[in-house]
Amino acid sequence: MRYDVSVIGLYILDILGRPVTRIPERGNVDFIEEIRLTVAGTAGGTVIDTAKLDLKSLAVGAVGDDEKADWVLLTLEKHGADASAMQRLAGIPTSATILNVRPNGDRPALHVRGASDHFDVPASAYDQVFDAPIIHLGGTGLLRRLDGPASVTLLKEAKRRQRIVTFDLIAASAETLAIVEPLLPYIDYFMPSIEEARDMSGQKSPEDCAKFYLDRGAGCCVFTLGGEGAFYAHKDGTRRKSPAYEVKVVDTTGCGDAFDAGFITALHHKMDLETSLRFAQAAAGLVATGLGSDAGIQSFDHTVKVMKEWKIKG
Repeated sequence: MRYDVSVIGLYILDILGRPVTRIPERGNVDFIEEIRLTVAGTAGGTVIDTAKLDLKSLAVGAVGDDEKADWVLLTLEKHGADASAMQRLAGIPTSATILNVRPNGDRPALHVRGASDHFDVPASAYDQVFDAPIIHLGGTGLLRRLDGPASVTLLKEAKRRQRIVTFDLIAASAETLAIVEPLLPYIDYFMPSIEEARDMSGQKSPEDCAKFYLDRGAGCCVFTLGGEGAFYAHKDGTRRKSPAYEVKVVDTTGCGDAFDAGFITALHHKMDLETSLRFAQAAAGLVATGLGSDAGIQSFDHTVKVMKEWKIKG
């Protein structure tokens, strides 16, 4: 196959600043330490990280017809992701977010929905899009055209071609379950945050949340628990909680996307379960050490080194 992973879904340009303690009054200016631009979104952030982790990565999404699109496509290519399956949509802005990162890590956001709302995967693109053993769909909930029956069609085709399907979403609520539930039988690894898993299921504990989704067809649930680590639950009965690393957190933007990228990379390398979770958490921890969704991640070998050297929370 041409690729190790095909990453489909939400692509966003993030403009981040830190630390932001207030918005100045009138036309006044406050000075902050850092401003960054990153390719983000539940697909964009993931594909940048899989590329940095040395996987042959195909980016599958949409940008608009503006200067933001130029930057997103250039940055994808700079990091080694194949952007040939990215759609450029005339007359539509690229999806973008302004994130004001507060000293405590809160990230109030201003978002333009843009091109990702108009994105779909035509059947004519299937041979390229599915030319990878792992297919990641990221961003359900903010993909207006692809959400719903179109995503069912897409994942059915992935499974018809015997691909491994990994999945993450964004902006989940109780209403999002209606979009997600029909997809679960076609998802091998369902990887939301525990907050998203709770909001959709109405359950509280990771165990009860996992049962909810496994009962509805998911093959495996892998929940990120923030500072508590990660929780793994497979339909075969395997359960594993993996504690977090001790990390000095700068910004948690994109940590979930980095976890996804790390776990996908672990699947590619056929790591055992414990190592897979540790590697995914190391990738997420690296991103937390800097500003933006790709901060900290350098390479596969560097992430393995961090995984072995960082201290695990006691």
